[in-house]
Amino acid sequence: MPASYAYLGPEGTFTEVALRTLPEAATRELIPYVSVQSALDAVRNGEAEAAFVPIENSVEGGITTTLDELVAGHPLMIYREVLLSITFALLVRPGTQLADIKTVTAHPAAQPQVRNWLRTHLPDALWESAASNADGARLVQEGRYDAAFAGEFAAARYGLVPLETNIHDAENAQTRFVLVGRPARPAAPTGADKTSVVLWQRDDHPGALRDLLGEFAGRGINLMLLQSRPTGAGIGNYCFCIDAEGHISDRRMAEALMGLKRICLQVRFLGSYPRADIRPGEARPTPPGTSDQEFLAAADWVAGCQDGRF
Repeated sequence: MPASYAYLGPEGTFTEVALRTLPEAATRELIPYVSVQSALDAVRNGEAEAAFVPIENSVEGGITTTLDELVAGHPLMIYREVLLSITFALLVRPGTQLADIKTVTAHPAAQPQVRNWLRTHLPDALWESAASNADGARLVQEGRYDAAFAGEFAAARYGLVPLETNIHDAENAQTRFVLVGRPARPAAPTGADKTSVVLWQRDDHPGALRDLLGEFAGRGINLMLLQSRPTGAGIGNYCFCIDAEGHISDRRMAEALMGLKRICLQVRFLGSYPRADIRPGEARPTPPGTSDQEFLAAADWVAGCQDGRF
């Protein structure tokens, strides 16, 4: 496997900035790709060891392009995550003034994060989406658009200047990025982990979603993300992307996944990996009755009942 990481490019994206915070990125060749799909396909095709892509932001929730790619196709696994605080700059060609801007561009996930600013400062500007924020900057450099929302750090790379900086509609906005590779044994638990899965219902019936969520709730597992995505099989047919606190090696998580495997049409395991928002030792304590020791004691009690020891 090549010692390289694919990422959503071109150079100058928030994705690249977040990727370079990983210590192992210093020992890999970092290769930009034009889309999330092509970056993940590079892993599936053996062109790259792993891919680094955005998966969630604190304003709009899950990045649907990434979620859909992880739902479909040859299975992949998440191994790491990174959180990056996001603010935008309005990048323009030198000499451009605010009154000159008739067209703006950026990645679709950027629009909800600057919508109010646009309404106030550029109410008549036409928005068109780009493959990434840095690609939007490149298109401005080429004269295709008047301005792009991107990281201020991308300005020099594309010969642009930041006309406005520190643009954001929501304070403390963050984007979550994940390092994705081929399926393998998950890393050992750290005590501050999350597990990601995709669930397909066996059939549609009253309480079907409650049944799925009950497998987590009954074992004291907190959910961190729940997003439905269409399966493509028609209106009303959805699968569910879930992030849950804990590691697959935890007894309560393993039993929850076994329960889901029994009642779901399909379960896709996307990985257990360290959380980026807290450090080991900072995770909330497990609810009473859900620790590994209590699960083991309960299993021993059942075995004793079966053997006539109780």
